[in-house]
Amino acid sequence: MNDELLLRYSRQILLPDIDVGGQERLQAARVLVIGLGGLGAPVTLYLAAAGVGQLTLVDFDTVDLSNLQRQIIHDTASIGHAKVASAARAAQALNPHIQVRTIQQKLDFGQLLAQVAAHDAVVDCSDNFPTRFDLNLACQRSGKPLVLGAVIRMEGQVTTFDFRQPGTACYHCLYGEEGETEDTCSTTGILAPVAGIIGSIQATETLKALLGLPTLHGRLLLLDAKRMAWREMRLRRDNACPVCNSGARPLPPSPD
Repeated sequence: MNDELLLRYSRQILLPDIDVGGQERLQAARVLVIGLGGLGAPVTLYLAAAGVGQLTLVDFDTVDLSNLQRQIIHDTASIGHAKVASAARAAQALNPHIQVRTIQQKLDFGQLLAQVAAHDAVVDCSDNFPTRFDLNLACQRSGKPLVLGAVIRMEGQVTTFDFRQPGTACYHCLYGEEGETEDTCSTTGILAPVAGIIGSIQATETLKALLGLPTLHGRLLLLDAKRMAWREMRLRRDNACPVCNSGARPLPPSPD
């Protein structure tokens, strides 16, 4: 690590839990971010600023004027452009020492599984149940940590499913098949900073997972921003969960 990087990350390196060794670990890490909206925006900026060596950004959508109220990685000049391209520009402008890959398409399950296997951690910033269920299954099969966040109105939730640990509860354990209908920001609204709060926690959880520090594994945090109150739920594996009990063996770790 040269002098410029030591200065750039100096405030982070000062932390005993990180130090130079931890910073080098972050520089060697690969993180997959699914969704470049209200959650993906702060996640991408904070992971880039923290020096995560490679970010792969996945989103098929383009920037719309209504996005700018909360998706702070994009700006007015980005309207009509691909979200992954806009986010990549912002991340590289913030930290030119990292690599940013972009995928502007919807990934089928096979493609998603291959991408998950090639990364060290996955951040679910999507906004729909099918993607969340597919990501959950892909991470469970690959044995990779999955950092999940969701926001709506003035509410949010965040947790980490660390599939590197045996007996981990999964997203399907939490929600079962309750993915038939869902509220969206476009129909019910959202207070912009709520996405920033949850996205910032997701970024924190991702960095901790990469550094081997304790995460929200086994715990779900629920935010009521109207009252600025937090609740915590303990997550336990569902013995009837078809994902956890599928018998599928985890894939081997991807090569360095």
